[in-house]
Amino acid sequence: MVRAEIARIGRPRPATLFGTGTVEHFRLQIKDDEVGLVVVDGVLSPVQQRNLERSWQAKVIDRTGLILEIFGARARTHEGRLQVELAALSYQRSRLVRSWTHLERQRGGFGFLGGPGESQLEIDRRLIGERIARLRRELEGIKRTRSLHREARRRVPYPVVALVGYTNAGKSTLFNRLTRSAVTADDMLFATLDPTMRRLELPSGRTVILSDTVGFISELPTHLVAAFRATLEEVIEADLVVHVRDAHHPDSDAQAEDVRAVLADLGIDETAEERIIEVMNKIDLLDPAALAALTNHAARNPHRVALSAMTGEGCADLLTLIDRRLETDTRPLRLEIPLSDGKTLAWVYRHGEVIGRRDDNDAAHLSVRMSEEDIARLRHHQRAH
Repeated sequence: MVRAEIARIGRPRPATLFGTGTVEHFRLQIKDDEVGLVVVDGVLSPVQQRNLERSWQAKVIDRTGLILEIFGARARTHEGRLQVELAALSYQRSRLVRSWTHLERQRGGFGFLGGPGESQLEIDRRLIGERIARLRRELEGIKRTRSLHREARRRVPYPVVALVGYTNAGKSTLFNRLTRSAVTADDMLFATLDPTMRRLELPSGRTVILSDTVGFISELPTHLVAAFRATLEEVIEADLVVHVRDAHHPDSDAQAEDVRAVLADLGIDETAEERIIEVMNKIDLLDPAALAALTNHAARNPHRVALSAMTGEGCADLLTLIDRRLETDTRPLRLEIPLSDGKTLAWVYRHGEVIGRRDDNDAAHLSVRMSEEDIARLRHHQRAH
């Protein structure tokens, strides 16, 4: 990066966003420093982007464009790349205005290139629209597959615990620490873009599925949230949501509010405390006074844990809290079911969490966790038979 400056805007100009003097000031700076790319931390209209590029003789992208560039560099799986392309094309379509000379041309048609009188602008818009439609169909298929996977997990069933948080809050580092995995966990924005899931055994012996998700960011454009909704559906469907915060970041509270806003947009109300655990991460970077204050506050809050994913300090407390939260509606139970009664065995696997099983010649001996309601239904079923 060559230079970073804050520009105060009294009244946004429809043509350039900035005032005439500010535009000229940056034009001289860009020319002197031979800058080829300018990033504006805000939203630019297509006309503003065009006019600034003409004035500054450099490529100009806004906040959304930068996020898309980062997303594009981070996507690894087929689904992730499809989501990035869908978001990028939706953004690009909004940029198609009569601004650059090649968009003004009229051209005759050859098949998909369009008929006589169709401008390059109309061709570009139509081709992008067709590609967006194909991407949405592909993602819909992936969404159906993911739904089938969730149905399969419900039949196992293992509770799903989803890690969420502001980008670079340390979710992937915590994921690796808890599951002993090697998921990419770099110190950069959006290091994780594709959902990753691993089995995790809790202190009680209960097995859960831990899901690492894409990091949130402030003022995430609406169409980006929509494009990544398939990824975020793991959060919507999760039994428990672990909100990972960077306790060392000076804007930690503001970042937390941004995450809560995205969760609310997904239909998850963070005031539903029985479903949310707040993790204050990176305590290894705090000074002694700040650490003491945070630790005392966490000790008084049954929904918060202070830890360091890097050193492992406090991670055992998180696992214990997850365990305790998931067992509030269930209790352990030992069952003996005849092997010939396949229907009851299947019902138990669908409605309970089978922790252990030992079979002899006649019966399956199960250790199960099950809700009181399902236990009552099972007893009624057994009495009826």
